[in-house]
Amino acid sequence: MEEKPVITVTSPLLPDLEELDALLKDIWQRRWITNNGHYHKELERALCDYLKVPYISLFTNGTLPLITALQALRITGEVITTPYSFVATTHSLWWNGIKPVFVDIDPETGNLDPGKIEAAITPKTTAIMPVHVYGKPCDTEAIQAIADKYGLKVIYDAAHAFGVEVGGKSILEAGDLSTLSFHATKVYNTVEGGALVMHDEKTKQRIDYLKNFGFAGETEVVAPGINSKMDEVRSAYGLLNLRQADRAIAARRRVAVRYREALRDVPGIRYFEDMPGVKHNYSYFPVFVDAAEYGMTRDELYFKLKERNILGRRYFYPLISTFSTYRGLPSAAPSNLPNAHRMADEVICLPMHHLLTDEDVERIIDTIINP
Repeated sequence: MEEKPVITVTSPLLPDLEELDALLKDIWQRRWITNNGHYHKELERALCDYLKVPYISLFTNGTLPLITALQALRITGEVITTPYSFVATTHSLWWNGIKPVFVDIDPETGNLDPGKIEAAITPKTTAIMPVHVYGKPCDTEAIQAIADKYGLKVIYDAAHAFGVEVGGKSILEAGDLSTLSFHATKVYNTVEGGALVMHDEKTKQRIDYLKNFGFAGETEVVAPGINSKMDEVRSAYGLLNLRQADRAIAARRRVAVRYREALRDVPGIRYFEDMPGVKHNYSYFPVFVDAAEYGMTRDELYFKLKERNILGRRYFYPLISTFSTYRGLPSAAPSNLPNAHRMADEVICLPMHHLLTDEDVERIIDTIINP
């Protein structure tokens, strides 16, 4: 039997090569390839318009905005966060000498459960760092009410939430700061890249200092900053990709609709529905496998897909709280995180990107229905 082509879990959104070549030629003529150049400024303006946010600061990847956000708000002590995320979320705390305190998730969303935050607050708690998991908005109102009650800052890891809106308003407006990732695997990418979204010009100025060694002028350094600026090449690439982001999201939505339609009545397979009033970006399509009902474990299905050249991803598995750096923390105890452990043990993110064909999608569906 002829081997089927590989279906990857994601595929990068790429700008038109001729259009990129034209911008590269312009960059070469300008001879200014980094340090707040022409295309860097253009991309910041364009992203503010597209994302409906007042201020944005570009970074060279998606992890440095997390690290810098904590520095910008002078966060210390303990920060409440989720174990159900990519490791960069918690690593950013560790790199700043901050103790992560894990709180369990809401099994209906995968996001930090606001109902369990207050019990984890101590006199050392200074902030909450939730994640909009798979681009699904957190309960931002409930989280903000807790933060206001206890005088805490809120930094959202919005790596998955590019373009997500609630009631016509950007989810990036929530909290004190929000971070974005523009990694190649994301809905929108600049190859590698990221950003911080803030509410006022003063905060943007401080963050811009921090990402450029702390320089406030040619001879003045006002903070112990690092070097995390986005260069002109990736900024130009990002400008071109922004033109096709809506088309890519629309293509992803069509895939999500077909997955839901086909898998709705499969015993033991659960997935998230769209949330009312939310403009989703369809960045991921996780399914959750109940082995007792489905007749096969998550891992058995995962490897069955792989046998048929379908590359899903167990995302997020294992939990951050199980890694050697963090598993000794009291809050990392499995008994404290039952929902997160169950979700991590059941999840497979199915292939989801703008280049999936109808044939690809039907092959994936058939493997799940007829393993």
